[in-house]
Amino acid sequence: MEPFTIRAYGRTELAQCYFPAVNSQVAYRKLQTWIDYYPHLRERLEAAGANPRSRMYMPAQVRMIVEAIGEP
Repeated sequence: MEPFTIRAYGRTELAQCYFPAVNSQVAYRKLQTWIDYYPHLRERLEAAGANPRSRMYMPAQVRMIVEAIGEP
């Protein structure tokens, strides 16, 4: 298994890293649920420039997600 790399990811691409056994839409919804579960993660992501309409997570945002949730 390859080590996880902090880089820019498409939102479904990152979600599929966490949930590879489900289709991309389900994986994306599950990742959003996890982001909402962790206290203040959504606010930190928005402060770092994340937009609900954005289709990419920048490396700084990916780092925040990995710090909160852990590596996929």
